[in-house]
Amino acid sequence: MAVLKQIHHLDVLAFCWCMARKRRAFLANVSRCISFTADGPIYLFITFLLFFYGQSQWVVLLLCSFAIERGIYFIAKNGFKRSRPAEALDDFKSFIRPADHFSFPSGHTSGAFLMAYFLSEWLPGLNLCWYFWALNVALSRVFLGVHFPTDTLVGALLGSGCAFIVVEGVVG
Repeated sequence: MAVLKQIHHLDVLAFCWCMARKRRAFLANVSRCISFTADGPIYLFITFLLFFYGQSQWVVLLLCSFAIERGIYFIAKNGFKRSRPAEALDDFKSFIRPADHFSFPSGHTSGAFLMAYFLSEWLPGLNLCWYFWALNVALSRVFLGVHFPTDTLVGALLGSGCAFIVVEGVVG
């Protein structure tokens, strides 16, 4: 347990460093826009595009990956029950109201990295763009004050890992 307390302490320090930025309000406004791109409807649109362009195998792989990722996500979220920064830290208020109560792992980040993996497989020439977007989704969740940095780190690993297992298990 001492290791977890140390990780949490470092996580809080990193979070507080992010919140102490001079242009915090500007970063929060930009973060709202970036975070919105990972809310979910855009993923459905991309899935329909894949289907429309005759990529039904990719649609099935994407849906399977999301089913696995969402299952693990919900188990972890409700199993760890880590408080969000606004609940865990005195005198802190996030810039948005999150959809649920728990912080670990970041679902937006997990979904973004899962999509980045898939889009990189489908359109590999743009892989740096996809991962740059996913990284910015992760950062946006911290700058909005709804996640600690390790929440987004584990979310990135979860999304990428689920996509990797499905794609490499079927295609590879």
